[in-house]
Amino acid sequence: MTGTEDDALAGRTKWARIVLLAGLAYWTWQFARTPLSEDAMEAFLHLPNLVFHEAGHLIFSPLGEFMTALGGSLMQVLIPVVAAIAFIRQEQPFGAAICVWWAGQNLVDLAPYIADARTLQLMLLGGKTGAEVEGHDWEFILTRLRLLHRDQTIGRIVHALGMVIMVGALAFAARSAVRNSDSIRQS
Repeated sequence: MTGTEDDALAGRTKWARIVLLAGLAYWTWQFARTPLSEDAMEAFLHLPNLVFHEAGHLIFSPLGEFMTALGGSLMQVLIPVVAAIAFIRQEQPFGAAICVWWAGQNLVDLAPYIADARTLQLMLLGGKTGAEVEGHDWEFILTRLRLLHRDQTIGRIVHALGMVIMVGALAFAARSAVRNSDSIRQS
């Protein structure tokens, strides 16, 4: 590529990243405004996240009943973390930051589920609430840990942690996008 083509590509990449960051920032704001809301579980990413969640139950099932229940939520957060590590190894900090944002979003996605452990009112896979079926992961996990009475508090903490991760990842991604476009222009 010529210098002019490199500059044009760098400009398009920079603007694509800015648009992506603006969209993720808006989405992050929406999650912040509605803590522990089912809105998080109705977001676009909930369905892809759910695939990893359900796979986690199967993958962790050889490790016993507790890890089978925890494995869904664990895998849901681990997948974007593994993707972030892959981007870091490829020296792609912007991509890594977006995956870290996704990990935080998964925590926000899990928070209402955790907070529902006692009331069992969330609609689960299959169209029934936790009260109508046996098998609410976080009811089982928190009961086993003798923390069921803290479900709301733990849900709020997980939501807050997810938000901090999302905001931090967006800040890092923005910094990376600016630095990356500067380094492309200088070469």
